[in-house]
Amino acid sequence: MTGSSNKTIAKNTIMLYLRMMVNMAISLYTSRVVLQTLGIVDFGVYGVVGGVVSMFMFFNNSMAGATSRFLTYELGYGDLNKLKETFSSALILHIGIALLIFLLSETIGVWFLENKLVIPVGSLDAARWVLQFSILAMMINVMQVPFNASIISHERMDYFAYVEILNSVLRLLIVYLLVIGDFDKLKLYAILTCAVSTVIAIIYRFICVRNFEECHFKFVWKPQLLKPMLFFSGWNFYGEMSLIAITQGVNMLLNMWFGPVMNAASDIAARVQGIVMNLSTNVSTAVRPQVVKCYSQQEFPRMLSLMRNGARITFLLMLLFTVPLMIEAHYILNLWLGVVPEHTETLLQFSLMWNLTVAMSVTLNFVVQASGDVKFQSLLSGSLYLSVLPLTYIAFKMDAPYWMPYLLKVLTAFTAVFVSCHTIKKHVPDFSFVKMVMPDLVRAYIVLIMILSLTYILTLLIEESFVRLVVSTLFSATLICVCGYYIILPKNIRDKVLMVAKNKILNRD
Repeated sequence: MTGSSNKTIAKNTIMLYLRMMVNMAISLYTSRVVLQTLGIVDFGVYGVVGGVVSMFMFFNNSMAGATSRFLTYELGYGDLNKLKETFSSALILHIGIALLIFLLSETIGVWFLENKLVIPVGSLDAARWVLQFSILAMMINVMQVPFNASIISHERMDYFAYVEILNSVLRLLIVYLLVIGDFDKLKLYAILTCAVSTVIAIIYRFICVRNFEECHFKFVWKPQLLKPMLFFSGWNFYGEMSLIAITQGVNMLLNMWFGPVMNAASDIAARVQGIVMNLSTNVSTAVRPQVVKCYSQQEFPRMLSLMRNGARITFLLMLLFTVPLMIEAHYILNLWLGVVPEHTETLLQFSLMWNLTVAMSVTLNFVVQASGDVKFQSLLSGSLYLSVLPLTYIAFKMDAPYWMPYLLKVLTAFTAVFVSCHTIKKHVPDFSFVKMVMPDLVRAYIVLIMILSLTYILTLLIEESFVRLVVSTLFSATLICVCGYYIILPKNIRDKVLMVAKNKILNRD
């Protein structure tokens, strides 16, 4: 089983990377064209108005985690009837969440747009269009969650790869229509984005209904099924609410103090951060179903091994993309966008530091969710994250710099690692923070500081140019490979890597 599971993880990781490489290339291009077509102000307006709807996504995110966990658990346990009932129950709950988000967005969201956000008078009508189509797109995406969770539970990442590549191509078409369209650009962008979300949702549902038996919906209302899902999502709700709050809340505070231009900078930083996060967490995404299945089958040693190795490899992959972006942020942003909103470089660097901190804890969270005991973690971690908002408000009142909330986010993400470890110890007696997590954290941050320092010193010796970007990227990649192999990866993984390399060389001969 272990060998087969490892091959599945490897295959799924490759498929996810195929998807992400295509998505990244298209996303980088479309972001540049959209920014140039809409202009910095309207680009910022779209980001902050869409964020009003995203504020209410914590209802969905809490249930999404529960849906994925319970579907994967039942699949690992092998009870098909209960799997079908779990899927149908989850879909009913997500329809309810979609309606709740609709009500909140059409009341609180509309009020916030009309009374609190700083929107130029000429863009206010278009902002209303953006809000309405963002609400519709969000409702479609919410009701899509159980279907996506089913694909992940069955570990069919190839479906994700193909559909998301199509998604990227359709978004490329959006850019073309945006350029040639004789209509208000901001309104047109909102309409087309919603249309693409609808098409992709239809395709995913067709795939799931055709391939997975549990995705044939049947009305089920069993309290014994709904209660554990609602209990899990109820506690997860607070943690997800806090994450949404600091993301969208900080964006709105930036708007209130610094205006829509700062929102444009924040939105660009968030887009790059999201691309890097997705590129780097493909390994952990592929590992997640195996972690939950191992927990359901009480295979704790393998689960802990997957947890540690997933975190190590995720961190190293993230370093490959993060170091060049942090060191060469000024040159890369100007090369990519042409016109760069002020302060984008600094916000991007802080966002990438947050990514690196989260990378070391993402697989820890998988184990916590597999246990089903998310109460303590969500309550404490959520409170830590939520504290960023009042602290940011106070800091801005005291004339703190614009990057202060980003620094606070990094510090809270680091503290949340210890909260996850406490929960894991309760359910997995063999787990040890001192033996399993602390050594990995220490080695990871030593490698991070060393590589950033050496790469920065190298850039001081060469004038800013495309040649310097290539040289610094190759230099940092070499350091990451060497340090990762000798410092971060354990001996058994190093031996496997060496064996694979030897076999490749011998087979070539």
